[in-house]
Amino acid sequence: MSIRKSSLLFPRTSNWVGVGALGAALLATTALPSLADEALADLVESVSPSVVTIIAEQKSSPAPARGQDFDFKGHPFGEFFERFGGPEGFQMPDRGPGQGLGSGFVLDEDGYIVTNHHVVDNASSVTVRLSDNRSYEAEVVGTDALTDIAVLKIDAGEDLQAVRLGDSDVIRVGEDVVAIGNPFGLSSTVTTGIVSAKGRNISEGPYAEFIQTDAAINKGNSGGPLFNMEGEVIGVNSAIYSPSGGSVGLGFAVTSNIVEHITADLRDDGQVSRGWLGVSIQNVSPQLAAALGIDETSGALVSDVVDGSPADGTLQQGDVILSFNDEAIDSSSDLPILVGTTKVGSDSVLTVLRDGKEQKIEVTIGQHQSAEAQIDNITDDKVEGTSLGVTVAPLTESTRTEMGMSETVDGVVVTELQPESPAAKAGLQRGDVIVRIGNQDTVTPDALKAALESEKTDPALLLINRGGNQIFVAVEIA
Repeated sequence: MSIRKSSLLFPRTSNWVGVGALGAALLATTALPSLADEALADLVESVSPSVVTIIAEQKSSPAPARGQDFDFKGHPFGEFFERFGGPEGFQMPDRGPGQGLGSGFVLDEDGYIVTNHHVVDNASSVTVRLSDNRSYEAEVVGTDALTDIAVLKIDAGEDLQAVRLGDSDVIRVGEDVVAIGNPFGLSSTVTTGIVSAKGRNISEGPYAEFIQTDAAINKGNSGGPLFNMEGEVIGVNSAIYSPSGGSVGLGFAVTSNIVEHITADLRDDGQVSRGWLGVSIQNVSPQLAAALGIDETSGALVSDVVDGSPADGTLQQGDVILSFNDEAIDSSSDLPILVGTTKVGSDSVLTVLRDGKEQKIEVTIGQHQSAEAQIDNITDDKVEGTSLGVTVAPLTESTRTEMGMSETVDGVVVTELQPESPAAKAGLQRGDVIVRIGNQDTVTPDALKAALESEKTDPALLLINRGGNQIFVAVEIA
């Protein structure tokens, strides 16, 4: 890592003048620490020992023959390859082992550590470095791609200082927050800001809900804690929006209430037991509300019911789900989170608007089979080597059954991703179904390759289906 020294020096220009006696007095006055400063410093001092650095070692992998991920500098045809990609069948030498850095925090004194799924995904080994620079090899207890949460375990030979999880539901927009992590490898970096928004949906799957903050979050902060002013973790820093690659004041943290549920499940058996209702839903727009003859635009409109699902025979197309276990459904994005965190096999009560009348309906929550868990059973007709850096398989009837995918979805299933590939950088995951690239359907691996070869727009716009929800993803494929 290099730091441009010019950015750290004061420029020598004629604009610099003496502050004078009055200026010096003002500086002396403003330099005095306030009570708020003291409280913030005390908070940081108390929780910093619980924040850790995550070092994820990646195995060496073949560099793609096409794409911008390989450094062609020094190769006899380097300039040509950089502009046009390698020829068909061309294989560059294997990349050496890679290393990723992230952040995390101590969940309890026994050595359980929380971080992001994407920090440790596909890692050959994971090391946790404590704030006092002691390092320990970590066991990956379990990860959940759909909420981007992972739980690790280390044996430090002694009790560790843990942090408390707060209630993310009660924090208000405008409250002060503190982020601590490892941006760009600079460990124990502290930044402050406010809660900019709550309940953000940033197309990272139906089961994650995010707190938006303007506290500076950069590469390496992933997995680190977002604290309230009581020293409680109210979010796990997971994503940023940044055209430049650095912080622009748009950071996103998975809410602590979701983290609490997921980590408890992962610690139990290494897997997430996620509730499932078996419906396709959408928001109630003003136009739909008028067509349905209702006044409100809140709730989740049932557009389809999966055969054999818990909702089959209970819910109907056209139902508007207004509440789930007395929790109001303001928009369709609220329902998957509430259902997903409900214990499998439990009876839940839904308030439904049907034919203009409200009624209570009882449903027994089923077990959601995630695509991530099922794709290991796909063994036939895998195709490797696209410029996306993915291995895909056809969405056959047997594959569709394994994944619990609706018959209305057509595409190819992502079974593997190369580390640092264009697809991985764009956030694609194992189990995603690539439905379309640009305006071209990708119903077979050959159709996917043809669509990539003919695609003229970069980044390319991919339509994918993730867990029954369709989202757009932009992928650089130059």
